Amino acid sequence: MRTVRLSHASVFEGPVRIINRWSPLRGDTRPPLSFVSADIQLEAKACCALQACLQAVGLTKEIVPVSGWRSRAQQQQIWDESLAENGESYTRCYVAPPACSEHEAGLAIDLAKKAAHIDFICPAFSYDGACGLFRREAARFGFIERYQKDKEAVTGISAEPWHFRYVGLPHARLIEENGLCLEEYPGFLAANARRVSLADGNTARVFYVPCEREGVTLTLPETPFEISGDNQKGFIVTVWEGCL
Repeated sequence: MRTVRLSHASVFEGPVRIINRWSPLRGDTRPPLSFVSADIQLEAKACCALQACLQAVGLTKEIVPVSGWRSRAQQQQIWDESLAENGESYTRCYVAPPACSEHEAGLAIDLAKKAAHIDFICPAFSYDGACGLFRREAARFGFIERYQKDKEAVTGISAEPWHFRYVGLPHARLIEENGLCLEEYPGFLAANARRVSLADGNTARVFYVPCEREGVTLTLPETPFEISGDNQKGFIVTVWEGCL
């Protein structure tokens, strides 16, 4: 066994953190980025996962990225322009305020079916055809459809069929299979730790650990693990069992 010490500041870091108007980003830091296309970037792991998903389902020419990582200044500009063009009600439904957007963390990608004209704020991304195929495979590569119609009161954002969020595995599977949105995920894990069978035959154990101001100390087995803050009150811990 080994001991891992986590500071309270680490609560606000990691790929599974909740980013919304109630849990904004701390600071304005640029994540490690990779190019999805000539002018669109994502956080490096999210970028690799997206490209792998599109290649696996043979959709690299049918589905195009519309918006990935945004700087704080870009998010502010999008917010201001939408307020001016579309009004406050529309903007609050479809645009996150600066510091409250997942795009600023490089973990969100807006996608569209390839077309001559694509709406930047609300790109067309249906539930059938190529878009439906991507949607069915997304969780296998660590992506969730972030804003669903029946979760609007929880997320604070209207349904966005085009907006996908990278949380990695096994989290995407657990969220999708249990009909959750990301805001509900920490509470789901806090109620009960979960075990997930992986494609390679190993098992992942996932659990939630609350964190006080003085931080928290964990005792973990000598196997690979990942720890992500939830950007609120604690950590989501993943331990891959049977892996050395």
